[in-house]
Amino acid sequence: MSDVLYLDDLKVGQVFVSPTHALDAAQIKAFARAFDPQPFHLDEEAAAATFFKGLAASGWHTAAITMKLLASTEPGIAGGLIGAGAEISWPQATRPGDVLQVTSEILEVVPSRSRPERGMATMRSQTRNQRGEVLQILTSKLVVPRRPAG
Repeated sequence: MSDVLYLDDLKVGQVFVSPTHALDAAQIKAFARAFDPQPFHLDEEAAAATFFKGLAASGWHTAAITMKLLASTEPGIAGGLIGAGAEISWPQATRPGDVLQVTSEILEVVPSRSRPERGMATMRSQTRNQRGEVLQILTSKLVVPRRPAG
């Protein structure tokens, strides 16, 4: 297998596992200050009295880490991860001390009829912590190039 995958290399049921990312309170607070400044992401004491009952990472922070891990998974997708749409859910909060890892499965591979040089792959990615608890489910449609002729 080459160091990148083309649409022709992807098969339904194929699974990829990412590297890991350790998350701490400082990262959670820094992301929240910049992008999601809510008390349950910024302050342990304030977070204790909220729905989360403690400091929780923004779902968008979990999504950003997921993207980093997907982009770091080998082998990569030729041309990069180009999204054409996605559905995302966060069944459980991401917490300080969690070590995130993403397991992705190819659900569908469809060559384009109008653009023979590419196609679409649907991939479900589950971001889990070190206890195997699912923190995020991302189902995405990716634009993936076909292997060049030659």
